[in-house]
Amino acid sequence: MRIGILTAGGDCPGINATIRGVCKTAIHHYGMEVLGIHSGFQGLIDIDVESFTDKSLSGLLNQGGTVLGTSREKPFKKSGLASGINKPELIAENIEKLGLDCIVCIGGNGTQKTAAKFADMGVNIVSVPKTIDNDIWGTDFSFGFDTAVTIATDAIDRLHSTASSHKRVMVIEVMGHKAGWIALYSGMAGGGDVILLPEIPYRMEAINETVMNRLKRGKPYSIVVVAEGILTDGTKRAAEYIAQEIQLATGIETRETVLGYVQRGGSPTPFDRNLSTRMGGHATDLIANRQFGRMIALVGDEITSIPLRDVAGKLKLVDESQDLIVQGRRMGVCFG
Repeated sequence: MRIGILTAGGDCPGINATIRGVCKTAIHHYGMEVLGIHSGFQGLIDIDVESFTDKSLSGLLNQGGTVLGTSREKPFKKSGLASGINKPELIAENIEKLGLDCIVCIGGNGTQKTAAKFADMGVNIVSVPKTIDNDIWGTDFSFGFDTAVTIATDAIDRLHSTASSHKRVMVIEVMGHKAGWIALYSGMAGGGDVILLPEIPYRMEAINETVMNRLKRGKPYSIVVVAEGILTDGTKRAAEYIAQEIQLATGIETRETVLGYVQRGGSPTPFDRNLSTRMGGHATDLIANRQFGRMIALVGDEITSIPLRDVAGKLKLVDESQDLIVQGRRMGVCFG
């Protein structure tokens, strides 16, 4: 068989490890030929590809970013027809022209949605979930999440000493879009006193009360972890808004830190390297068994797969019954 592999959407630690897992399994175990497709779906429009060999896969396991490059090209968007080119049909034609038996798509929610549409067109597709946000429906964890949580937790750990030394409230903003998984996991791991998630409404009164109660107990500093997607006044970033509101109400000096893209860069953690390797290998197994139109998923400790049509358009959000929230509340953590 001859397969193609592409990465779409934002970069994420573990993409290269996944490429390696797919391609090494395909080449060594199944004797397949593999073409790397550059710049996401744009590479299938331009036919910008390269042949992967065992040598070209060396050094990928711990490397951040994606050697294939990426783009946010969404071929099914209406703007794709503005130039008179039907991008989905062109891509399907180019896949046939390249003689590809299947395309492996590595990407987040948007990529899963696009992959599902191609599967409905009859294109042979297998996808691997990729996001630091951990918000792809159907998989317990996606690679990149553990790395992002590790980076955010390290930052929170470092802010504890500054907050304590200056008797300040430190507000740290982490990524996640509409999901609070990074904020929850890093906030709990980093000993956050207040953790704000998009899924749980918050009251500034409750936050300020938590800060003041800590002051009365002889703890003149607090750590507040906020997800970027929480509701604000609409004019400021989450951390800036919360920090200003706390200082205004309590009079305690408050500073904000926005981690930003540092959470998406660099080398993946050992957990993400192994998850990427397992997911990549399983994707190749599906192709060899001609099980197309499916997304790889981690369910419990098992790598499995689910139909792409079940994933498209859904988000996996934090529920208040989540163990970490229940335990956090029992320990006095304020969730707003």
